[in-house]
Amino acid sequence: MPNKEQLKSVLESINISGKIDLDSLKEFTEQEKEIIYNLYSEGLVEEALKSLDSLDEHKEWRVLREKLGDSRVRIIPLWKSALKYAAIFVGLLGTLYFILKDENLETQTQISEESIKLRIGQEAIKVLHEGQTQKLVSSSGKVVGEQKGNKLVHIADTEIDELVYNELEIPYGKIFDVELSDGTLVHLNSGTTIRYPIKFLQGQKREVFIDGEAYFKVATDKNRPFIVNADAVAIEVLGTEFNVTSYAEDLEIRTVLVEGSVNMTNSNVPGDVVVLKPGYKASWNKTVQATEIEEVDVLLYTGWIEGELVFRNSNFQNMVKKLERRYNVTIRNNNLLLRDKKFNARFDVDIESMDDILKSIKEIHPFEYKITDQEIVIN
Repeated sequence: MPNKEQLKSVLESINISGKIDLDSLKEFTEQEKEIIYNLYSEGLVEEALKSLDSLDEHKEWRVLREKLGDSRVRIIPLWKSALKYAAIFVGLLGTLYFILKDENLETQTQISEESIKLRIGQEAIKVLHEGQTQKLVSSSGKVVGEQKGNKLVHIADTEIDELVYNELEIPYGKIFDVELSDGTLVHLNSGTTIRYPIKFLQGQKREVFIDGEAYFKVATDKNRPFIVNADAVAIEVLGTEFNVTSYAEDLEIRTVLVEGSVNMTNSNVPGDVVVLKPGYKASWNKTVQATEIEEVDVLLYTGWIEGELVFRNSNFQNMVKKLERRYNVTIRNNNLLLRDKKFNARFDVDIESMDDILKSIKEIHPFEYKITDQEIVIN
């Protein structure tokens, strides 16, 4: 049975090296290992070291609880009525983890709609903070990737031999990148959710699911096609770059090909197979269940990656949807003449605020507006 000094030694090693040495955990029980993995994955190792000196595993849980304060401790089913030494040690770890977690991270009931959320397999939702650097560790203690600022990077050699899916949700007002285990890079636009395997398995197709908008730079693999599922539409490629737009509220699912080649099919009309060339857009209409192809300026559909919103001959009502997603606002337009007015515009979201954009549009077509928090009313 390890003691507090052994725990401290293990945490110090993790804090210095940035990784877990599995050999150092041989004397720990599975419960103790899981708590250490959680401290590591939540980025709480340094805080745990600072707190250890103030905790005494030889005190009974009642005394420990009084010292720390009941309101700050979340009791888990490790505590038994008879507080043996082993139970106290596990309790020490559990209490330490949950105190730190409560102090530093949002609980499930407190997760904001404006948070970037990640679920690894069937585990609890994890909030990702922009600009943070951390390892991603599964509940089994396996490192599955790393967050580097506004990008998740998954590793190909992670010790996973079964198909386990991540679900990553990007709220309105934010964009995020994810590099999949095969090296495919995915840019995720505001209001997008992607479901993808932590690791693509050999001999199986590479398959992901998207709700929202994403730009894919697919790593070439002739033996494993890459398939993007967007509602009823499936886009299959071997290696290429393309943009997919599939928001639930939109009437169309659109694919714009930048380079390479893609096949686009839909489950409602199996015989409807479209092969796209670079510079072309395929739009599948959800109502009539038919696909249209046209040549387009790809910048209109990919500018968002660089923080630009580009509009060409777009009516204001369609512009509103993109503005709401990117700026995380609600726009209520009571000006019927403005609704169908068409504009050519280009905005830099990193520089121009919603107020700046409305003032620019107002110079072309006069109207009044009021901004209250995240709500905009146009009259």
